[in-house]
Amino acid sequence: MGNRGSLKDETMDVNIPEVLEEVTLAFQRYEAALVSNDVDVLDELFWNSGHTLRYGIGENLYGFDEIAAFRAGRPAQGLARVLTRTVITTYGRDTATANTEFRRAGVAKTGRQSQTWIRMPMGWRVVAAHVSLMS
Repeated sequence: MGNRGSLKDETMDVNIPEVLEEVTLAFQRYEAALVSNDVDVLDELFWNSGHTLRYGIGENLYGFDEIAAFRAGRPAQGLARVLTRTVITTYGRDTATANTEFRRAGVAKTGRQSQTWIRMPMGWRVVAAHVSLMS
């Protein structure tokens, strides 16, 4: 993954190694659940809140309930993809972003996915996500 080393700027630690490892594992768990359509894990990894949002390729979803309904109703085929240029960055101990490009077999466009992760009492959760395709 395209992560840069640990840094310290004037206000916070960036990419603390153990925090980066935690978020990377959560991201990898999310990716495995996504391509296998494990809706229970996908729902678990999104913050169960009306504040959570996900902008998709053809939908804007506001709140956990809309996201969960979308996941429950989407087709389970054609989900395999290859990730490229994944960059995970942590900011302090409780906030992170994960950004990646992806390709699906038979699809000419490159996809992009961004997620904001926050450490919650129950573990790392996605609070905002955006998926788009490039021409």
